[in-house]
Amino acid sequence: MSTFDQTHIWHPYAKVPNPANTYKVLSADGVYLNLDNDKRVVDGMSSWWSAIHGYNHPTLNKAVTTQLDRMSHVMFGGLTHEPAITLAQTLVELTPDNLTKVFFTDSGSVAVEVALKIALQYWHNKGQSDKHKFITIRGGYHGDTFGAMSVCDPDNGMHHLFSSVLPKHYFVKSPSMVAMDEALSDLEETLKAHSSNIAAMILEPVVQGAGGMRIYNPQYLIKAKTLCQQHQVLFILDEIATGFGRTGELFALEYVDVEPDILCLGKALTGGYMTLAATLTSDEISNTVGTLMHGPTFMANPLACSVANASIDLLLNSPWQDNIANIEAILNSELSSLRTEDNVADVRILGAIGVVELTHDIDIEKAQQLLIEQGVWLRPYGKLLYTMPPFIISKQELLSITTAIKMVIKQL
Repeated sequence: MSTFDQTHIWHPYAKVPNPANTYKVLSADGVYLNLDNDKRVVDGMSSWWSAIHGYNHPTLNKAVTTQLDRMSHVMFGGLTHEPAITLAQTLVELTPDNLTKVFFTDSGSVAVEVALKIALQYWHNKGQSDKHKFITIRGGYHGDTFGAMSVCDPDNGMHHLFSSVLPKHYFVKSPSMVAMDEALSDLEETLKAHSSNIAAMILEPVVQGAGGMRIYNPQYLIKAKTLCQQHQVLFILDEIATGFGRTGELFALEYVDVEPDILCLGKALTGGYMTLAATLTSDEISNTVGTLMHGPTFMANPLACSVANASIDLLLNSPWQDNIANIEAILNSELSSLRTEDNVADVRILGAIGVVELTHDIDIEKAQQLLIEQGVWLRPYGKLLYTMPPFIISKQELLSITTAIKMVIKQL
């Protein structure tokens, strides 16, 4: 089985045949992954930041099995169902007041694609079809599909191979890399020069995820939104990675209560159980867009919507803010001292996010083997060794992650 996997199955961001080891998971419960080598490891990744309640949670299991007895799937064209209606109502209630319309998709990348299409169609229908470009900050990541790739960093991002064939957009300085005033000045100058052909600005609020795990001043969001309004440019926030508590706020936009014109959600939406995402927008935009020509086969899948409803209820009825504050305090206490290590360039912490950036690229296979030996599952990339644990993690379980990080860094 492992040989077939290694020689025939493409894993994310890997080649096939895959020279690197993959670890076979037999089961998962709580914050643990149970591997086929009798190793039980603490998952510090929440399955790429989605499994916020851990694994095999009885409440979420019940939501799936109860819905399965009713129907597993039904097309969403011309039909609807209670789980989708309930979820849409909840998302409208939880997000900023201007966001009243919901489009369900089956992945975060597609949620971004839909957001871009909405922005383009909005301006086309207003008779301003020249507004067909986008603007964003460097160091961002918005997905792996074609449109989403085009608004990822074209030089330092993982998709630079495709830069010659992707649509060309505007990239400005990021407040995570330069002073905020300098970043805002660059944005303002670019908008002044090119707003006549810019449909929207898209960015990840407060935390840039897979583009580098960088954190920036939330005040940038308010000032960027104001500049966009002044230059008739829509404002899209991609909360796929940050949404549902990860940063310490339910949504990162709540740090400054900014209202985007379009909002993308995903990852933790279903607690990591099913693939589901959503794109929200306003009455004014949806009325202008009219018919949106997009319809995924598994749009608003009932199983996914049901477990999303259960996951959101579970989150909101838990002491999640206290849990995140405790995680942040432990990460600060345990990882901050690494800044003095010779091979550490930076340590960044916010909410349930802990990032150690090294001065050199990490040997991922070596790092993972060392981490597994310490009973921990992390997935480094580039120069980054980081953790985004489930919110239910205990102090001792989190300490096992931070201890492993500190030990492994000395051997990389």
